[in-house]
Amino acid sequence: MAEHEDLIDENFPLFSHKPIHGSSKRTATALADNPISAHPQLVKDTSSDPNTGRLTFADLGLSDWALQTCKELGMKKPTPVQQHCIPRILSGEDVLGLAQTGSGKTAAFALPILHKLAEDPFGVFCLVVTPTRELAYQLAEQFRALGSCLNLRCAVVVGGMDMITQTQALMQRPHVVIATPGRIKVLIDQNPDIPAVFSKTKFLVLDEADRVLDVGFEEELRVVFKCLPANRQTLLFSATMTSNLQSLLEVSANKAYFYEAYEGFQTVDTLKQQYVFIPKNVKDVYLLHVLSRMEDMGIRSAIIFVSTCRSCHLLGLLMEELDQEVAALHSFKSQSSRLSALHRFKSGKVPVLLATDVASRGLDIPTVDLVINYDIPRYPRDYVHRVGRTARAGRGGLAISFITQNDVDLIHEIEADVGKKMEKFECKENEVYKAKRVATMKMMDDGFEEKAKARKAQKMKSLAEKRIAE
Repeated sequence: MAEHEDLIDENFPLFSHKPIHGSSKRTATALADNPISAHPQLVKDTSSDPNTGRLTFADLGLSDWALQTCKELGMKKPTPVQQHCIPRILSGEDVLGLAQTGSGKTAAFALPILHKLAEDPFGVFCLVVTPTRELAYQLAEQFRALGSCLNLRCAVVVGGMDMITQTQALMQRPHVVIATPGRIKVLIDQNPDIPAVFSKTKFLVLDEADRVLDVGFEEELRVVFKCLPANRQTLLFSATMTSNLQSLLEVSANKAYFYEAYEGFQTVDTLKQQYVFIPKNVKDVYLLHVLSRMEDMGIRSAIIFVSTCRSCHLLGLLMEELDQEVAALHSFKSQSSRLSALHRFKSGKVPVLLATDVASRGLDIPTVDLVINYDIPRYPRDYVHRVGRTARAGRGGLAISFITQNDVDLIHEIEADVGKKMEKFECKENEVYKAKRVATMKMMDDGFEEKAKARKAQKMKSLAEKRIAE
């Protein structure tokens, strides 16, 4: 709670409509001790009304053009999070929507926002803040698709891209701005004309809100919130609840609607979760074996999650040497390289994406049938987001975790929080080590050792020349 006191005081509420008279930090803390009984303005909905299953998009109050767009995009009926949240947003309420990955949260806020935009079009009508660059671009694609008949103007403001171009785009006042916290803060700080762009913004959306409201983004959010009007609607959507998110919701200054589709960390029922218990020094061998079985297992594409940028880079080099078609995605790559890697994977040019947790949130790629946890994440919520890249929108999927002797406690914690025990992935050792021998022979045939020595020699030569120049 203390981490976000500055974000929840009287002058700096997350939800900004009607102030609570006599409220203070002390009052906020007291409310947090007993949020539901002590905070009558918090409307929580965890019900699963059987009648909602028969609702259509037309029943939610959306415009005819929105209904036609949903039909053209193959969206036959609204998902539970859409059924509950869209009418509330249309009625002007602040909303926090918690639902599993792949449950249609983006359309749950994008459709009502575009509905309102069509009634009174101006810019900037909506600001969406999201934690990663890749997710920002995906959200822009989804907004453009859902608003295709509105001549929607949408700007993406993320790090790694030209700031002058981004500033010019903001000054043209697009209808929707989708930004990462760091870059939007920099643009606001550096250009005194930018804050006025957001002076009439009607909607603030925090996507993957649990991550955006992390203490690491507090300074950025303070700058952004100060540019926004008090009469905005605030929408928070996430797949997981955290203490920061709970605290900020409980001291909402406006009557906020809280939709929760599940309790705690959960994975979808259509996801098959398995593990392989192996020594740490042969993880790469088992990985190559699993990838070699993709076609036999009917897997179209896979995402491999590793813990560090260095591991991602080194494993990518190994894959390339073995003629494995992979795209690598991590934060040390330039933004253009990251977008290129993601495009190659999404378009099907490469069947495997090797990534750090920068790809664990929000990315919706229907062809992903397999997620491999090459390194086990430290926190259960990160596991939930990783495996949520497959088995989306009712489809099936498989998640395989490589467990070493150092990961046993982490896996037990994940299983306890998720409420499911992982099954053993059947893997014959003789087949695995046969794959290792084949890979070793190929590397020798391709002159892998000679190439490695040549790279090392070149690196030493470059260092020597640098020292001489100094």
